[in-house]
Amino acid sequence: MNFFEQELRNLAGQSDTLADPRFVGRACYGRVSDNIRAKLQFVTMGYADHYEALKVNLINNTEGEIDSSIIRFKDAWGIKPSDNPNFKDGVSPHIWTYNGNSEWYGYTPTPADYEVLAGEVDEYLELFSEDMEQENGQTMM
Repeated sequence: MNFFEQELRNLAGQSDTLADPRFVGRACYGRVSDNIRAKLQFVTMGYADHYEALKVNLINNTEGEIDSSIIRFKDAWGIKPSDNPNFKDGVSPHIWTYNGNSEWYGYTPTPADYEVLAGEVDEYLELFSEDMEQENGQTMM
């Protein structure tokens, strides 16, 4: 199991909306409703090997990609305190890959952090779930 898969497992384990998660390489796929799947993966935001966000793609089984959203760790968790003297003002959480090894840089998320990030993912996924469709009495396209 690679680092990215382990981190996605930590996140998927906290999600209330993502069902039947499957892990393939650096991505997590899960069911949102009968016809909609989600793909979660860590992404860079302009710096190579500096993964500072989670991208969530929504995929319709027959029509392809419906929508996507990027959740930046800094937006979900804010600046985090660090014991490292190089980060006196705190650190913006991100995963850093160097020489083929990946790890959290300057701050390692806590179970509470994963819960917050999973809550952000769930809030987005719920927009496309069948429960939301039924509450509104209409079918999403």
